[in-house]
Amino acid sequence: MKKLLLFIFFAGIFGSSAQNSVLIKKLDGSTISSDSLTKKIEKLMKNGDVKGLGVAVFNSKKPVYIKTFGYSDIESKKQLELQTNLYGASLSKAVFAVLVLKLVEEGVLDLDKPLQSYLPKPIYEYEHKVWHEDYKDLKDNPQYTKITARMCLDHTAGFPNWRWFESDEKLRVKFEPGTRYSYSGEGLTYLQVVIEKITGKPLEELAQEKIFKPLGMASSSYKWQPQFEKDFAYGYDTEGKKQEKDKDNAPRGAGTLETTFEDYSKFITAVLNKKILKAKSYKEMFSPQIRIHSKNQFGPGALEDENWNDGIELSYGLGWGILKSPYGVGAFKEGQGSGFQNYSIVYPEKGIGMLIMSNSYSTSGIIKYLLETGIADTYTPWEWDQYIPYDAK
Repeated sequence: MKKLLLFIFFAGIFGSSAQNSVLIKKLDGSTISSDSLTKKIEKLMKNGDVKGLGVAVFNSKKPVYIKTFGYSDIESKKQLELQTNLYGASLSKAVFAVLVLKLVEEGVLDLDKPLQSYLPKPIYEYEHKVWHEDYKDLKDNPQYTKITARMCLDHTAGFPNWRWFESDEKLRVKFEPGTRYSYSGEGLTYLQVVIEKITGKPLEELAQEKIFKPLGMASSSYKWQPQFEKDFAYGYDTEGKKQEKDKDNAPRGAGTLETTFEDYSKFITAVLNKKILKAKSYKEMFSPQIRIHSKNQFGPGALEDENWNDGIELSYGLGWGILKSPYGVGAFKEGQGSGFQNYSIVYPEKGIGMLIMSNSYSTSGIIKYLLETGIADTYTPWEWDQYIPYDAK
């Protein structure tokens, strides 16, 4: 019966591209009509040179506005639809965090037990089939044995974002684990590899079993699937150049999610309604684990510490960025890569949120305005994320 009700609910929300105009409630209590929001989005897309875009707004923990705009392929003028395959990029990490906490609830994993202690031999002694399973460089980095699941999820593991960003492309622990925030796809991938060894199941199987199938996310996967061929979006870089579609990635919880705007909206709805996990786990996930004092998330500014975002007490939770606002905690997650630019934020106490997914890097120039217009979110740390408005460049 629960599955039937869930199907009926989402069928009502997603079943038709046509929507009657509704009033959307913002964080500050003001409202905007869906028609007005649509017109504003279309204007922002034109001004910001955005190729394709999906926008969803959530009120009372459910989507009240969900619409796609523009093209999935400029050359063929193919429309971007709710069911078009989109690259999720680092939105992958938010899904992976829920998966990890589900395993914690099931007693498979402890957030604070060193991950190496789960294995019968050092991680660097295992043979590898894909590059991200190669940990031979850690033999000379004994600090890695201190890394826990919590450190991986809150980005304090000490690893670089990716090993290939290092001058010698070797993986190393760059600071004492647990002491500083430094965004790291490698950290979450290390956690993934250990989980796969503990459970004997690959990431994709675990995600399908515990996240995608229960939520009806039939078009989501951590690896490219043949079914995506019929309708997928190409990404476009900052110059508007079409990017080649990457279809041969090994599944990684840190960044290989293939999904649709419809499917990821289901995930955000589930998060707002505390599905999959117990309320206690959501509280933990959205609790500050480490304060962030850097000017920017990436680049030279990532090493400049000051009181840049003290006004929102910028922090990181488990898999999500955390901010404090007059409307309670805001939990956000970005995702960028291969021409795609994504952003999501939820305010659990208000039941309000917004999801933005786009196949254009240039969308970074309108994210601030989309958030302000759609939900009166003036708290997202857009400068830290380097979402510089198109008319301020």
